[in-house]
Amino acid sequence: MGFRSKLVGFLRLMRPPNCLMMGFAVLVGASVASGYFPYEKALLLAYGFTTAFTLLAAANALNDYCDREIDAINEPGRPIPSGQVRPGEALALSVLLTAVGLISAYLSGLPCLLMAILAAAVADSYVVFGKRTGFPGNLMVSFCVAVPFLYGSLLAEGEMTDLASVFALIAFLANVGREVNKGIVDVVGDASKGIKTVAVSHGPRAAALVSSAFYLGAVVLSWLPPLMGWVSLAYYVPLIVITDLGFLWASSSLLRNTSRENARKVKNTVLLWMTTGMLGFILGSIL
Repeated sequence: MGFRSKLVGFLRLMRPPNCLMMGFAVLVGASVASGYFPYEKALLLAYGFTTAFTLLAAANALNDYCDREIDAINEPGRPIPSGQVRPGEALALSVLLTAVGLISAYLSGLPCLLMAILAAAVADSYVVFGKRTGFPGNLMVSFCVAVPFLYGSLLAEGEMTDLASVFALIAFLANVGREVNKGIVDVVGDASKGIKTVAVSHGPRAAALVSSAFYLGAVVLSWLPPLMGWVSLAYYVPLIVITDLGFLWASSSLLRNTSRENARKVKNTVLLWMTTGMLGFILGSIL
């Protein structure tokens, strides 16, 4: 196995697009809390971005290490089942990335370090045993998705502001929907390993209903900031309309067709709507 192939395998373990989104969420949280992009805290923001990026990358690598047997069924092309990366190498990568993330958090101050330790502990607990609990595991991983908004607020303002907390809750709801949605995609391998997702325990149709309910919950809550006068309507509303239409499409598509192939398509497109939502959060807060 050549160096280039090994490097590509490590990057695939980390899932850089998801990690970039997590780092961006910290910047969004900081900007939302401050009401502008706090350039004067550029170094702290860089530390915060690094913490979010590396801790998620570490959890992703640990996830593939723990799920290597399941992935041999569900996703045989992933780095470990395909032989691109050895299990021990994936574990070592996870430890290294965790160390980098926590060092960055330490450089950001004690409150940030404590929040980063909590997020890392929840993420690793989810990977090691929480995933097998099904829906509680979905809540655990979604907590980790919401934390960067709060982390950014804490980084910039020393507290978790109301607006940043609402945006974190919207992200939490949307991601719970995506996690339940993902369970439909992975139902065969999950069932073989006794992972009690909603799809495994109650069937794809029930999972589609639960997933759609959380997507719709995020849509409803997304209108609280403009109703409270917390954001600029001109910049927030257009992007949130696009985002909400995307979530409405995702819900409708999933309810109409609960096949593994369609669930995978919906799960992937939801990342796009989460991205446009974050753009709406930041632009509506600072412009």
